[in-house]
Amino acid sequence: MLTIAHFSDIHLGQQHRRDRGRRARRRAEQVMAYLDALPGPLDAVLVTGDLADHGLAAEYQQVVEVLDSRHPVLICPGNHDRRGPYREVLLGEAPTEEPVNRVHRLPGADVLMLDSSIPERDDGLLTDRTLDWLDAELTAGRSDLPALVAFHHPPVVLHLPTVDRIRQFEEERLAAVLHRHPRVAALFCGHSHTAAAASFAGLPLLVAPGVVSTVMLPCEGGRGISFGQPPMLAFHVLGDERALTTHYRVVPQD
Repeated sequence: MLTIAHFSDIHLGQQHRRDRGRRARRRAEQVMAYLDALPGPLDAVLVTGDLADHGLAAEYQQVVEVLDSRHPVLICPGNHDRRGPYREVLLGEAPTEEPVNRVHRLPGADVLMLDSSIPERDDGLLTDRTLDWLDAELTAGRSDLPALVAFHHPPVVLHLPTVDRIRQFEEERLAAVLHRHPRVAALFCGHSHTAAAASFAGLPLLVAPGVVSTVMLPCEGGRGISFGQPPMLAFHVLGDERALTTHYRVVPQD
């Protein structure tokens, strides 16, 4: 059994509004404190993008501090992140603009974190280079174990108008890769600032809640985004038969 915590969109920084910057950090710290206080271990913590609000090096220094944990933490970029500073501060690499893709070999699964961001844009796309990398890693990986694939932008309509217009597009290219690799058990993403469950390419697609805010459905009224909802996270449990179960939790606030 594999247990993974998953959240997204912490947006550390928000320097245009200092009160919101402090609030964003406090909420992310509350989520991490909640996870570090669990009596049992986690196999990993997934944070699916928008780690920084403006992609600044100083914001990524905050990310380093806030995401420090006793659990392994796996990350990927979102549309608010910038690849150069992200690579330099978080990965200790040269600040290139190539997509940031990583594979993590956990004891019970391969976790592939993909970069769906498009520099200077809010919508998402997995480049040919990223899809070729995914195909190669799934082929070269441990065929006896399941694989989990994560990225920032959802490749489906979630019926959230503010999110659907900037979702991941040309998603049929991703579907073609996934169909070649039946060991992929599930997909994870963020970006929508809401807890959601859907399916894509015949696989479960689990959408992480956004820590900094919540995007509301049209039937819920308001202006579409709420800063009054508490932060949430998901626990994904992958069983022996590669069946995924997800539990969502509200994180207590001070």
